[in-house]
Amino acid sequence: MRVLVVSNPRATVTTVRQRDVLVHALAADAKLEVAETANRGHAAALACRAMRDGVDVVVALGGDGTVNEVVNGLLTDGVHDQVPALGIVPGGSTNVFARALGLPNDAVEATSMLLDAMEARRVRWIGLGQADERWFLFAAGLGLDAAVVGAVEAQRRRGKKSTHARYVRTTVTSFFEQDRRHPSIAADFLDGSTMSELYMALVTNCDPWTFLGGRPLSPTPDASFDSGLDLYARTRMGAAGVLWSAAMMAARPAEPSAGRRRFKLRGFGESVTHDVSDFVLTASRPLPLQVDGEALGEREAVRFRATPRAISVLI
Repeated sequence: MRVLVVSNPRATVTTVRQRDVLVHALAADAKLEVAETANRGHAAALACRAMRDGVDVVVALGGDGTVNEVVNGLLTDGVHDQVPALGIVPGGSTNVFARALGLPNDAVEATSMLLDAMEARRVRWIGLGQADERWFLFAAGLGLDAAVVGAVEAQRRRGKKSTHARYVRTTVTSFFEQDRRHPSIAADFLDGSTMSELYMALVTNCDPWTFLGGRPLSPTPDASFDSGLDLYARTRMGAAGVLWSAAMMAARPAEPSAGRRRFKLRGFGESVTHDVSDFVLTASRPLPLQVDGEALGEREAVRFRATPRAISVLI
């Protein structure tokens, strides 16, 4: 079995020791190559090369950004039978994708689980989303949450650490900096239905959307890797309503409720659309876009698509 380990040495909690433990464990039973990323986009290039060279497994050692790049590299040529299986050893501060899959958040435990899955050739096929041509694993956003991601990235470039407390502070600051009087987003679906006068939009591929420390936040508790995409949008942005909604996200049960939801208004300006395969978000002015916690600049239109059984994950 040919295995490539893509390691991000700049991931929040990735250490040389973690990499060495993983490499030592894999080297016993696989023809192993290890590559460290040097810059943004490098993980995608490494994964693309591995896919075209016929590697069997590509392991991402890093945070959600590293895993996202690896997946985009693996799917450079689209979904096909020769895409390597994906292995994950979490090394970021939040590791949403790994935790949503039920993987351990501890690198040593995740390595042990990965070895077991490789030995048993045990994989799970999952669906993914696309924002235009960019694949995403768990979530994308247009508006407020993307503004928060961009602001935190700017702080990290200035040498600040990415922490949950920093995200909370930045969210509060960004919220009050937003235009909360003039909704600018609309959603158009393939069946001809539309939603308009939206202030922000979250597109999720699983539940939870993210974690605050050990607590999951679930704006779309029906979202699943085995269904289409879910859209959480806000029709009002009053401070009290947003705060109440945030509290409810943290309090919602982990088990999905029965049945499909279409345009379900849950109060305080929330609207949730469940299990959609293809839709377009448009904005009357350029708004920030993020995918899997990476800021992609400003957009006025983004097409979102769901692809079932897009990739296999060792689990």
